[in-house]
Amino acid sequence: MSDRIEAQRIAADLEEPVDEANELARKFGLDPYEVNYWIVDYDEMNELIAYGGFQQRYPHWRWGMQYDRQQKQGQFLGGKAFEIVNNDDPSHAFLQESNTLADQKAVITHVEAHADFFANNEWFGMFAERPNAAAMLARHADAIEGFMTDPEIDRGEVEKWVDHVLTLEDNIDQHVPYEPIDTRIDLIDEHDTADVAEQLEELDLSEEVKGQVFTEEWLEAQTDEEEGATFPAQPEKDVLGFLRKHGMQYDGDAAKATEMADWQKEVLEMLRREAYYFAPQKMTKVMNEGWAAYWESAMMTGETFAGDDEFVLYADHMAKVLGSSGLNPYKLGLEIWNYVENTTNRREIVERLLRVDGVTWRNFHDTVDFERVLELVEPDAEMASVVEHLDELDPEDPRVDAGALEAAREAHSDSERASGEPASRAGEIDVETYPWKVLTYEGLAERHYSLTKPQNRGFLSRVSQEELERVSRYMFDDSRYGSVEDALADVDYARGWDRMREIRESHNDVTFLDEFLTQEFVDENEYFTYEYTQSTGDYRVTSTDYTDVKKKLMLQFTNFGKPTVVVEDGNYNNRNELLLAHQYNGVMLDLGQAEDTLKRVFELWGRPVNLKTIVKEFDEHDVEVAKRRDREPEPEEVGRLIRYDGDEVTIEELPWDAVEHLAADDIDYDTKPEEWLA
Repeated sequence: MSDRIEAQRIAADLEEPVDEANELARKFGLDPYEVNYWIVDYDEMNELIAYGGFQQRYPHWRWGMQYDRQQKQGQFLGGKAFEIVNNDDPSHAFLQESNTLADQKAVITHVEAHADFFANNEWFGMFAERPNAAAMLARHADAIEGFMTDPEIDRGEVEKWVDHVLTLEDNIDQHVPYEPIDTRIDLIDEHDTADVAEQLEELDLSEEVKGQVFTEEWLEAQTDEEEGATFPAQPEKDVLGFLRKHGMQYDGDAAKATEMADWQKEVLEMLRREAYYFAPQKMTKVMNEGWAAYWESAMMTGETFAGDDEFVLYADHMAKVLGSSGLNPYKLGLEIWNYVENTTNRREIVERLLRVDGVTWRNFHDTVDFERVLELVEPDAEMASVVEHLDELDPEDPRVDAGALEAAREAHSDSERASGEPASRAGEIDVETYPWKVLTYEGLAERHYSLTKPQNRGFLSRVSQEELERVSRYMFDDSRYGSVEDALADVDYARGWDRMREIRESHNDVTFLDEFLTQEFVDENEYFTYEYTQSTGDYRVTSTDYTDVKKKLMLQFTNFGKPTVVVEDGNYNNRNELLLAHQYNGVMLDLGQAEDTLKRVFELWGRPVNLKTIVKEFDEHDVEVAKRRDREPEPEEVGRLIRYDGDEVTIEELPWDAVEHLAADDIDYDTKPEEWLA
């Protein structure tokens, strides 16, 4: 009972921060889903994290493993769970009751930005209609638990079937909208290519009956002796969907493939649906976390949402989030969003300065006084220090919220009469605590203009000659300015934020990195690549070139960093065998894991399964020579076919022309999965 009372007390204390954070987010131009906030204890938070942000999931050992990992991380590695929020409408966010008020405010501002990303990024819109995800996952949980408790279904078989499907949960086509597959039994399969002779054999008909019903000419017409009918016509990325349509289960007792049971079809489709639901979160991890970190910082520090007595704790919170080891999506995402804002704002300034008489892209650095330019674009004093200039604000100014200004002035004058106590009457605005309330989006954009912040003051002067020439080449506006002052008189302070929202709507991590990770970004943030070298037997820094850094990062985020495997043929060699193909990008498959995965796929296909791939092989003599000469040996790339027939795994070499189409172009072939960017 006391725990419940404590949770209610915390919730009451957070009502104001929640309301104010949502209003501030909307002032910043965000449009988040409504968010329901819940107060949970330490164990409940770990359970939610294990369940992927939801309170109910289907029974499976993976949740217990993830719970144990999360708990050990908190106990032994110093990791702390600040929050978790799910993609739903409304969204649900869970706050840990042991967090400080500073942490809770940071979490709330972070969550509002996530809810905006969920609501406005088109990749989340790919999941058909906006989901009631909590209800969907609860229905799946109840259904799968129902199968497990059904006396006519062996619980162990259900658990194994779930394991088989989860092995392939990332093998979907995340670039197309989710399309459900009917879970009813298909009476006729348009792609039923089983050998007619085998089907007749199973019917156990006498030769006399066969001769009377099926002529020899008809039987020959059903079989293409030269090349069997193959499907799909094009490689199919949605392996789970293909298996749902055409797969069978392997009956060990009968030693043959049989129709999937209804419950097996339903479980496969439910887990496939969940894979499509979670795909956008995996596809936008860097963008989404960076987006939330950006707006959290703008609210907590830029608008002092963290009070004077909370700022140090908040700074520690942010340092832990951004300072975690490995490839940190929060840090990388925040840095790229900052870079996008700065480059957009810089382009606005450059375009205007290049229209000043006497300024060209060739003499730009010699002619422009950058310190003077920054002085001219500094936010007006009324925007930077609202409280000190409250009486000077013009309600007709588009940067000012006239209604809020009137309420703030009334509250401020009442507060002064009451010896500095904050306003408390309904409708009044405490402008000292919430100065942003009297500003519009345009006013806040000027107040937060990125190029004049101390950490960015050198960004404008670092514009390269190449960029100046490029901007000049594509300028079609003939208007000219007589002076720098005239050119900068009506700068669009919101251009950076506007561009950020455009990007937020359309990009995923791969396109985000591809478009905005430049040499300037790599140099400024000190990124580099490193690799394991055969010649030295250790890891070495290999490049600071942005193209190399980009390749490393994009390889990790393409297909969630997992190998891309497609269905190439559902009737391989005209024997109803499944042929999968690994789309090789220079990163070899772990052949041991590939063999284990094929065994799982066999259970979902019911017949032999095959996998084409490309592997690298090093000649031992070449390796020794390379070591002596301190250089890397050149590997030979060869094709391999891995096959599992239900009893044993075999591997055979394939000619290069059989796998050449699997090799991607323009990829760093020296990259290995464990060698990502530091």
